[in-house]
Amino acid sequence: MTVHVGHVSQTSEGSQEMKPRSEIVASELLREIGAVLRLSETEAAALGDLPETPEEDQTMVINMGPQHPSTHGVLRLMLELRGEEVLRCKPVIGYLHTGMEKQAEQLSYLQGGTNVTRMDYASPLSNELVFSMAVEELLGISNDIPERAQWMRMLLVELNRMASHLLFLATNGMDLGAVGMMIYGWREREEVLRFFQKVTGLRMNHNFVRPGGVAADLPAGWRDDVLRLLESIPGRLDEYDLLMTGQPIWRERLQGVGVLTPTEAVALGATGPILRSTGVEWDLRRNMPYLHYDQVEFDVLVGQYGDSFDRYAIRLNEVRESMRIVRQIVELMPSGPYRVQNKKVTPPPRARIDESMEALIHHFKIFTEGFRVPEGEVYVGIEGPRGEIGCHIVSDGSAAPYRLHIRPPSFVNLQSLPHMLRGCLIADAVAVTSSIDPILGEVDR
Repeated sequence: MTVHVGHVSQTSEGSQEMKPRSEIVASELLREIGAVLRLSETEAAALGDLPETPEEDQTMVINMGPQHPSTHGVLRLMLELRGEEVLRCKPVIGYLHTGMEKQAEQLSYLQGGTNVTRMDYASPLSNELVFSMAVEELLGISNDIPERAQWMRMLLVELNRMASHLLFLATNGMDLGAVGMMIYGWREREEVLRFFQKVTGLRMNHNFVRPGGVAADLPAGWRDDVLRLLESIPGRLDEYDLLMTGQPIWRERLQGVGVLTPTEAVALGATGPILRSTGVEWDLRRNMPYLHYDQVEFDVLVGQYGDSFDRYAIRLNEVRESMRIVRQIVELMPSGPYRVQNKKVTPPPRARIDESMEALIHHFKIFTEGFRVPEGEVYVGIEGPRGEIGCHIVSDGSAAPYRLHIRPPSFVNLQSLPHMLRGCLIADAVAVTSSIDPILGEVDR
């Protein structure tokens, strides 16, 4: 919305924007400074220790973003400052909105993978997986997915978790002044993306995990490629420890900054490394296993202080745990088909199209009309790199969803930002925002 004041045009985001203290009531101020869900205003006030109200001429409201390299995209933070201290923070979102959930209603279930994969472009395979699992639940074929397809999905999403966390380490380092870390983290991530390109044909936004299985089998030599990755990255992670973990300046910038308690994290709906940094041991791969995560060994890493350093350390060490899982997957990978043998869902093999008119017609109908999904409603959640990714689909029996909603972890985790930032310094706003690791594609989706 554009507001015209005289000859000056000012952009306004309406109720999203932060109001001056003189224009808001106490309950609204409590919400802004971090009163959390499921708490009464009295409890929130006790939790927040509401400070004395400063005079408005002692404070100023500034914008950080949406054009700012350290807001990880087009996130806009409205900050009320008293000197260098952050008194209030209000995230303003919507600058990247693409309406992907509404677009899904116009796309067939077969086309849906090309849509959801672009929501979290740092972890596209997790989005493809949760969408495919939700469609399979509606189709009633969840128990028919071939074993090889299940293990392939695990292999790909764990490698994607590694790539996502490596990207976090790169950008987190850059945000805090460790410029070399941007180069090193990007270098290791590139090795993983190069493997994805060999498997799926693309570095990102693959549309490879599909309802019924995966698009193609693993290429020749995939095992050697994965083992080469597993051999090269551990030494690089040790270098990251030297460069950052034990570095006094790094610790001073992160330890005790952006603290969140377990009660606050749960009340705010935080998941992933943010929740686990507070000491809550919650990981859907362990607590509500899917695929074959109950057949592999790995540790759920938790922090103790719920600060920015814990969130950094958890992601660094989750790369090691994902490597541990990937090594087991390489050993346990079975042979066999890579997609369900159901003609209603699976197109015919490419070679058959040149030999059979029936196969050609089948291929044509699958890719032009899609496949119909029985009426129903389903929610499926998995553990993505940033937390719980959920997919809620309502089907009316047609070949496209009647409604689709994604529960994106970045969107939910951003609720915790105002609470983390209250009382921090303006320089800490960069560190805390980076520690959330938000992807604005899934925030605005």
